[in-house]
Amino acid sequence: MAPADPASDPQTALVPTVTDTGGLALVPAETIQRETEAAVTFALADKAAATRRAYRSDFQRFDAWCLTRGVASLPAEPKSVAAFLASEAEGGAEPATLARRVAAIRYAHRLDGHEAPTNAEAVRATLRGIRRTKGTAPAQKTPATAGTISDLLKQVPMDTLRGLRDRAMLLLGFSGAFRRSELVALTVEDLVFVQQGLRVQIRRSKGDQEG
Repeated sequence: MAPADPASDPQTALVPTVTDTGGLALVPAETIQRETEAAVTFALADKAAATRRAYRSDFQRFDAWCLTRGVASLPAEPKSVAAFLASEAEGGAEPATLARRVAAIRYAHRLDGHEAPTNAEAVRATLRGIRRTKGTAPAQKTPATAGTISDLLKQVPMDTLRGLRDRAMLLLGFSGAFRRSELVALTVEDLVFVQQGLRVQIRRSKGDQEG
């Protein structure tokens, strides 16, 4: 009896095979593992370090809550996320904190290749209800006025390089309304004096994480 032609077998035909590598050597398993780990590293770099720490803490809190209820945290059911938010709200968590925890749960699911349960209407409605019940107005920080800056400058010495630097930073930050992170990231190369004044290049900001 003649052997069956593999190409005629439907199950065999569905399995792609590589018969010619074009003279290239097969990649060792260690290389594939290293490339996979590098991909994970780059994926994590999508968020700032502080954001990743906050997300990790938030998801660990959600994971512990799920563990005590005997439900899965990854992937999680929308009803579990909604119940978690309600529990946190009853425990005193503010809407802004809950919004960050929702973002952490969403991020963990997407990073692991799961559909985010936070997209479900049950979760969205729960968060909206919490905001309506508890309010969302954040505590506003009092902005620095020209008088405040003037008072600060009087406390900074002018006879040292450090003092001159601090005075320049205060004045530049106030005149440009820069965030603290934007201000401390500036280098000499980012400052160019032009006819109209000073041109400042902000290489990366909270609203432009990718620069």
